[in-house]
Amino acid sequence: MENREPVDLPHAAQDVTEHVGYRLKRAHAALRGALDQVLREHGLTVPQYSCLELLALRPGLSNAELARGAFVTRQSMNVVLRGLQDDGLIARPATADHGRARPAHLTPEGQRRLDAARSAVYAVETRMIAAVPSARLPALLADLERMAEALGG
Repeated sequence: MENREPVDLPHAAQDVTEHVGYRLKRAHAALRGALDQVLREHGLTVPQYSCLELLALRPGLSNAELARGAFVTRQSMNVVLRGLQDDGLIARPATADHGRARPAHLTPEGQRRLDAARSAVYAVETRMIAAVPSARLPALLADLERMAEALGG
């Protein structure tokens, strides 16, 4: 057996399940599972729903901007956009005015589907944040933002 140098722990923890990263990943997996379940009833995936939310907020976003906002690759967003377009939920020009960007916009059906799914998604978030005392929620959100920024996100 090889002799290994001791590694400094980032904080006091008995095992990996007490590490911040592990707990974040566990919370993310639980959230993703709950969202997958409720969005399935609306015929949407999490990336599709994210795309619709982003387009409702900022119509005309490009594939690259949507990919960044939905935390997927540009290639994956291409697939998402094609599916949403095939389902009549978004519209994009057949060709780009300049460069390769084809800005997307919600269709009336896309807005209707988003509105229907949004209440289910918000119910999941409400259930999740009910586990955190309301007085601590602003600090939690600020801490999560600082953690993402510390890692360049």
